[in-house]
Amino acid sequence: MGKFVITKRTNGEFQFNLKAGNGQTILASEGYTTKAACTNGIESVKTNSQDDSRYDRKESSNGKPYFNLKASNGQIIGSSEMYESVSARENGIESVKKNAPDASVDDQTS
Repeated sequence: MGKFVITKRTNGEFQFNLKAGNGQTILASEGYTTKAACTNGIESVKTNSQDDSRYDRKESSNGKPYFNLKASNGQIIGSSEMYESVSARENGIESVKKNAPDASVDDQTS
């Protein structure tokens, strides 16, 4: 089962990573100024992860596939790692769809 891990950056911002059952990070958030905003971001991932149209499939400047998960307003709420192939990226998207809705939250900031 997946889990969201909330951590604090050195600049004081909060961020979350969605980890798959095997512990691999499958989605990383932007930085948030408050923990409440970070928690809202997690809820947004849970909601939007089930809608395939929310996944923006991209390719980095060095040719590696990755994806962004966007909210209904178009804002990016999470980004994936760089993948070696398009099929690996698609597996990453499927992993987010599978893990995000019921993922627990592990707050490591308190």
